[in-house]
Amino acid sequence: MTTPTFVALPERVGQITATNINGLQRGYLSDQPRAVAALARLRRGAGKDVHQVPDLWGLIDTGPLHDPTHEGGLPPREDDLARAEDAVHVALTLWALHQQSRGTGMHRTDRKDAPTGLGSAVRRLMPKGDIDETILKRLVRAGHAPDLPSLAQRLREIVLLLRREDIPLDYALLAGQLCHWQRPGGRDDVRRAWGRSFHAYRPAKDSEPDPGDRAGSTPATGPASDSDTTKDAS
Repeated sequence: MTTPTFVALPERVGQITATNINGLQRGYLSDQPRAVAALARLRRGAGKDVHQVPDLWGLIDTGPLHDPTHEGGLPPREDDLARAEDAVHVALTLWALHQQSRGTGMHRTDRKDAPTGLGSAVRRLMPKGDIDETILKRLVRAGHAPDLPSLAQRLREIVLLLRREDIPLDYALLAGQLCHWQRPGGRDDVRRAWGRSFHAYRPAKDSEPDPGDRAGSTPATGPASDSDTTKDAS
């Protein structure tokens, strides 16, 4: 008999988010009609409470959250389940907004040699060797959001900037952090993780210039358009 491997709920949330996104991202980049339509539906939920968008019910597979192979070997309690479902919803809808009209995958796994955590992504919006206070304040405001709906709205503002500059983000990592953020004491842990990600980012020596170094680039003050274009028009 195989002993089940217990997985912490935030990690389970990250796994579920990655599974949902990976298939849709491949389909979207291949211009598959089903995936394109799914992203259009998901985008409409960005920044909104999951219960405000019944069109998304059944589109996001959160079934594995009910599997007892997690902390303690028991199904999640109702409040933990709600937090987990909300975290998956926020992450997927933000990714769909981020992916809109982009020709490469905007969900990319965070790696030490290619960091894509939220702090690192925000740092990439700034010129090398300089701190843009306007952009930094967006990250700080997100970290100090009073509740998840406010956090989702503030993250949406950041995602629009990242989309404009084709900067990817690890949405599985973000989803797990959003799940933990809702737990008692979790906000401090997540803020600390975002801060470390921000300060630890170092551009690769031979990489493409960061968006903040591009001539004429003004990511701090320019408008972040979320208008639909090309195949995303819906």
